Amino acid sequence: MPTPNDQLRQARHRTASADSPDECLSRQELAEAINTYLWQHHGTRVELDSNYIGKLERGVISWPSRHYREALRSILGAPTNSALGFHNPSRTVVRLTDVDRKTFLRTTALTAGVLATTPLTTLLNGTAHASTPVPNRIGTTEIEHIRNAAKTFETWDFTHGGGLAREAVLAQLRFSAELLNATCPEHLRGDLHSAVAHVAEVAAFMSFDASAHDEAERLFTFALACAEEADNWPLRALILGNMAQQSVWLGNPQTGLTHTDLALVRADRLPATHLARLHTMRARVLAAMYRTEETRTAVGTADEHLDNSRADDDPIYLAHYDPAEHNAVAGEALASLATPTGHGTDEATRRLTDSIHGYGPAYTRSRTLAEIRLATHTLTTGDPREAAHIAAGALDHTDTLRSQRALTNLRHLNQHTTRHTAIPEVADLNHRLTTHLTDA
Repeated sequence: MPTPNDQLRQARHRTASADSPDECLSRQELAEAINTYLWQHHGTRVELDSNYIGKLERGVISWPSRHYREALRSILGAPTNSALGFHNPSRTVVRLTDVDRKTFLRTTALTAGVLATTPLTTLLNGTAHASTPVPNRIGTTEIEHIRNAAKTFETWDFTHGGGLAREAVLAQLRFSAELLNATCPEHLRGDLHSAVAHVAEVAAFMSFDASAHDEAERLFTFALACAEEADNWPLRALILGNMAQQSVWLGNPQTGLTHTDLALVRADRLPATHLARLHTMRARVLAAMYRTEETRTAVGTADEHLDNSRADDDPIYLAHYDPAEHNAVAGEALASLATPTGHGTDEATRRLTDSIHGYGPAYTRSRTLAEIRLATHTLTTGDPREAAHIAAGALDHTDTLRSQRALTNLRHLNQHTTRHTAIPEVADLNHRLTTHLTDA
């Protein structure tokens, strides 16, 4: 059961009502004051009511979003968040002091029995076999070659999608995995497993992008096993976050929530950028379950972690998670709620727009996916003509992109255009989309 937030309630009772100075501020007055504050200080229009304040005071929501906390501190004259009884549940660390860490993972449905009974390379059954001879002894040179291969394929994936180079990365992965059986100095064994895990993660995501979902799940499991063997918590969190993304895509947000929660075990071992990424992904999962307030709270928590991030703390495989990617995932989460509930429309538009402008030329797929999502969001909540303009930009990028996820999202967008074909710009978009999807 939630723990009532008596500190917040007492702070409200100590604050006089503007209309009746002899009485305390009511819940509705406090909600309206927050609405006014956010509009005046951030240009954000929200419509909080007494029901939301009641959830705060009952402890149903223990960590409101950053701007909500700022408004409450200002209105109630509180110096800190803790003075209002707020606590961040993401900072609660799950410590596995008396439980063997690998045993813990083995008992979850995610990896049940896999790590305990299956050789790592067996998890790759069904992928391409290596034909290049495997060296008998592994050193820093071979490990660096694996890392460079992972970065090369990752760059290709971000620019062109997973459809063209998937077979090549699978062959590289099979070869890299065979190196796990070679002689390797014990002090390099963790680096070797981490490097192979990175290649497997890239291969898994390319398979996911190409809609080879069974293969992607198998590769993600292999990557997770390697990261676990290396005792590499940040890489483990990256892989679990990607598994959560695939789960949402496949319509299994409950499984996605399990993945993100597992990734946040021992959050104290993760850099701030990692925590930002995981909380935006958690927001995406919660949005798929239409848990509105929890989604917004997760976005606010992610924003705080990103504000505290330092590029020097981030591993190389997290280099892609910048403000553009952050806004894209957060915007996707808020856009998922906008149509059925009416919440988050303006913020979703702003975040998706910022992400599109923030992506560099190396991130063609990410930018295209954000453009398609913004066009769909605008078509369903805003100006259809503006949506057609945004979608035209996305289509301009798809000629060099081989991403089944992008094609699926374009089909979804095209379904929405049929309701607006009386508008010439949308009719042209509908024709162009239909032609493109038929050719694809």
